Amino acid sequence: MTTLQRTVRTDAPPEVVLPYLLDFRNAPEWDSGTVSCDLVSGDGGVGTIYRNVSSFAGSTVELDYTVESVEGSGFVIVGRNDTTTSRDTITVTPSGSGSEVDYHAEFTFAGPARFLGPLMKPLLNRLGDRTAETLRTALARL
Repeated sequence: MTTLQRTVRTDAPPEVVLPYLLDFRNAPEWDSGTVSCDLVSGDGGVGTIYRNVSSFAGSTVELDYTVESVEGSGFVIVGRNDTTTSRDTITVTPSGSGSEVDYHAEFTFAGPARFLGPLMKPLLNRLGDRTAETLRTALARL
């Protein structure tokens, strides 16, 4: 398993930030790798499924994300395809007059891709850094 964690602070309040992030259709605005993200089924709560298309390491990657849990200050959404599972935990807490967003992702690779895990870490770290910046910019617009 490869993990990635970033924390972003914003002036936007949690009651604005959390619903924005939970609606994963907004991912193209704040996730630097996401090209498109469409609602497949559900109402945004637990069990909702989104189809996410991302660009990563020169390839197009498609994952179906399912909202696994939604609790007071955050949610867990899990993306899967044949070779990758991404378990993303996003927590939004008050910070001064704004919010702090903690983004934690765990990537598990299957099949032949499982041998690439250690090689993926630097690429995922760059993606994490870029996403922290695009997230900061998107939240500043809220």
